[in-house]
Amino acid sequence: MTHTHPSAHTGDVAGLRRLAQEGRLAEFARTATSRQRAALSGAAFTLAWPIVFNGLTRGYEQRRGHWTCAAGVNRLADTCLDRFYDDVEAVVEDLLTQATTKILNAEGWITMRLRAATVDAHRRRRGARGALQRPRMPGWLATALNHDPWLIELALEILVWVGVPTTAGTQIWPLDAWAEKRSLTTGAVYDSDTRTVLREVTRVLTAMRGRPQWYADYVERPLGAKIPPLAPARADRTTVMDPPALILTPPHEMEDLRLADLASLALSAVEAQLALDPDDEPALGRIITTVFGGMDFAGDAAKPPGEVGDHIDRLAALSSDQEELHRLVRTVREIVAGGRPGG
Repeated sequence: MTHTHPSAHTGDVAGLRRLAQEGRLAEFARTATSRQRAALSGAAFTLAWPIVFNGLTRGYEQRRGHWTCAAGVNRLADTCLDRFYDDVEAVVEDLLTQATTKILNAEGWITMRLRAATVDAHRRRRGARGALQRPRMPGWLATALNHDPWLIELALEILVWVGVPTTAGTQIWPLDAWAEKRSLTTGAVYDSDTRTVLREVTRVLTAMRGRPQWYADYVERPLGAKIPPLAPARADRTTVMDPPALILTPPHEMEDLRLADLASLALSAVEAQLALDPDDEPALGRIITTVFGGMDFAGDAAKPPGEVGDHIDRLAALSSDQEELHRLVRTVREIVAGGRPGG
């Protein structure tokens, strides 16, 4: 992506400094002709961009691990360059509208207002996309997440992310970054992989859907405004391929989530039955076949072959394989009793 910015002559910069020192910069910019406004914008850009890069962009890119982008403006990747230009434009607009008093040092004034100007502009851009300008945790959502500290943090990450215009490659969610954040927050380094985080994202989204209108306004709408990734061109360069679908939850993850929900339901029923009559093994078998044998995977018929896991076929066959069912009942009994399941 190629960017251009206003060019400023030395005289334009000197004129801007003079207007600022006289306290007339904002008033002059408000009544300026289009040509005068362009000259002022170019001069303001000349003053602002080094301050933005050194005072904001470089540190931000270093924290993101973008060491090449942090080396200089000419090394910024496209999305990082877009963000840099957004910040510079915010600072220029702030200078030309808020400089209503005498300013002896324009660079010092810009530096002083750098954070406020860019944060305010960022919030306005989020609001224009329909996202919450200052994401905060609603009490009802924290309750739905059982006040789990990590899930609450993840929910806030989701609310922030939906207001960002870009996607994470061909995926919607930046799962790698969130997996790293999860390991730092929970201390569970080995359990903090992308599959785990995706299951937790699905859980958080399910909780958010408890308020359908809120979810539609602050999650679905800004999510739909994201810029899709560019499609690669075909080898013959004559046709542009359709962009890959943005996958919210891959099929195998949906299978895992459904199975986990069913397993939780079955476990509760087994525990209740064991408390009632621990020797009634047929009752335990009926619980398992009722829960898993009646699974509805009609929606999977539209999937390409091979996308439905083999474990689903094995579970569906339980009701006709009494030996396998007996083994599973024995294993479940041992798990509930706190023993080690047999082989």
